[in-house]
Amino acid sequence: MRAIRVHEFGGPEVMKIDTTPDPVAGEGQVVVRVRAAGVNPVDTYVRTGTYAVRPQLPYTPGWDAAGEIESVGAHVTDLAPGNRVYLATSPHSGTYAERIACSAGRVYPLPARISFSQGAALGVPYATAYRALFHRANAKPGETVLVHGATGGVGIAAVELAHARGLRVIGTGGTDKGLAAVRDHGADVVLSHRAEKYTDDIMKATDGRGPDLILEMLANVNLERDLGMLAKFGRIVVVGNRGRVEINPRDAMGRDATILGMTLLNVSERDLTEIHAALVSGLATGVLNPIVGRELPLADAAVAHEAIMQAGALGKIVLLPDR
Repeated sequence: MRAIRVHEFGGPEVMKIDTTPDPVAGEGQVVVRVRAAGVNPVDTYVRTGTYAVRPQLPYTPGWDAAGEIESVGAHVTDLAPGNRVYLATSPHSGTYAERIACSAGRVYPLPARISFSQGAALGVPYATAYRALFHRANAKPGETVLVHGATGGVGIAAVELAHARGLRVIGTGGTDKGLAAVRDHGADVVLSHRAEKYTDDIMKATDGRGPDLILEMLANVNLERDLGMLAKFGRIVVVGNRGRVEINPRDAMGRDATILGMTLLNVSERDLTEIHAALVSGLATGVLNPIVGRELPLADAAVAHEAIMQAGALGKIVLLPDR
């Protein structure tokens, strides 16, 4: 089969298309024919060799995918060849490939109304958004959440999940197209974070009290600003960050504010069960509808890694092994 292989850490150019043996389903495993593989910012960090998770070389990148079960291993009784599924696997588990063998417990049903590309947008983004909102911030119906950077894969997921749970959602973005998508997916208020005084508009939208909860996708740029507009007893969840930031602790003290970090690497099996039970239900009821912003052939993995780090991305970037 064809797969992307990384033989040395470095820039996007270290990812090469290669031919590897077809995987075989072991006990408790399934082999999935990958129709779409999701690309996440964390994939780029792992590829550089500077991330907390440092895979043994060579490796095939990728956490997320969707496709059809091709074969099942011993003791797998609730899945069968032909089932449409999405995958939510572990770091660098190898979804940038035509096939992948993985634990049967890491594949989930994909309704016919959801495309494979949309399915590949679920694992990391939607699990991240769910964990940020409900495990870390303990978001409650009736609260106001600011999704600061709502147009990307995690942002759209957070908007949908928060709206479905009964929160009032404010979403920011940098393009008219992105803001329209954020509104269409459930945001009550959308604002351009390129506007000079958009924080004033956020305060007006909350009658001067500020949001109860902020999901922050670029903390090194926005964290100080977030603290300045957070409601009393509010919480900020740092979902993404690309550098250092200086803040005034008094902004947190005066509000009894909480700043929370998160990573999916710390999720327990119990929490994963809850997360994907909620996602499967949301897919079945039509509440969740991932956005795919760009589809690329598998061989263009390097292009995908460059694109995902650019500002203004809308939805998820996916790789298509069949192309």
